[in-house]
Amino acid sequence: MRIREFFEQLGFRNHLLRDYFFILFGSAVQALAMRLFLIPAQLVSGGVSGAAQIINSFSGFPIGLMVIIGNLPLYLIGWRHLGGLKFALRTLFAVLAFSLLTDLLPIFIPIQRITTDMLLNTLYGGVLLGAGLGLVYRGRGTSGGSDILGRILNFRFGFSISAAYMLTDSLVVLASGFAFGWEKALYGLIVIYVSGLVAEVVSEGSSVVRTALIISDQSGAIAAQIMQQMERGVTYLNGKGAFTGTSRDIIYCVISRPEVSILKGIISEIDPDAFVVIGQANEALGEGFRPLTRN
Repeated sequence: MRIREFFEQLGFRNHLLRDYFFILFGSAVQALAMRLFLIPAQLVSGGVSGAAQIINSFSGFPIGLMVIIGNLPLYLIGWRHLGGLKFALRTLFAVLAFSLLTDLLPIFIPIQRITTDMLLNTLYGGVLLGAGLGLVYRGRGTSGGSDILGRILNFRFGFSISAAYMLTDSLVVLASGFAFGWEKALYGLIVIYVSGLVAEVVSEGSSVVRTALIISDQSGAIAAQIMQQMERGVTYLNGKGAFTGTSRDIIYCVISRPEVSILKGIISEIDPDAFVVIGQANEALGEGFRPLTRN
């Protein structure tokens, strides 16, 4: 069941209410990641929250309060580039929720540290942080900070979310090497990478599909079986062999990952000598896949 459908069954049919619930829940998950794994292990996840951790280690100022202060200039940049008032309200809500929960959670949660193992703190902290970020994205908001810069790179220049985070947060993590040591800074880079991947999966869904190009003298029979057995559409591409000069139809189709073995079985039964190239596409929109709608 998709996340959106799950929340609709709980009664969140109003898009605005559902979006703000996503943002609040995502902010809470991020705050848990900070308090249970990242802050106790002195692991910096980049961005304004990471800079706040570094300042907190020297001054003792509350991390959440510094996150609010540090977000003000980036907040104005985001207002200009990422959607005006709608963006501003959602981001303000996300920043305030994350900041308040980060500072208030120690009052309500007696456990301040689950493990002393650095690898476990890195992986679980990164996964929780990424899941929280992805939920905020689902609510069509941002968590502020370098997240705003990352979203600008994602929307305006086509960077993936994971690449945008690596670019915008790496400098802060490297700076943490001077405060907490270079070994922890290296672990921090892993936190950024893991959280970026998880954020991308949670916000966009696991939408990776497979593409197939099939060159065969039996293209008609293969195409018929793909449509009959797999109920997938196929497209003929006109091709001509450079060596033989022979013209033939090349089959192009898009399938899900579990269907790759079925496709191979169909081809091997009809034409074991066929030439097949199977590639990967980040997303497929349209009939048989996700609808082509604007999120």
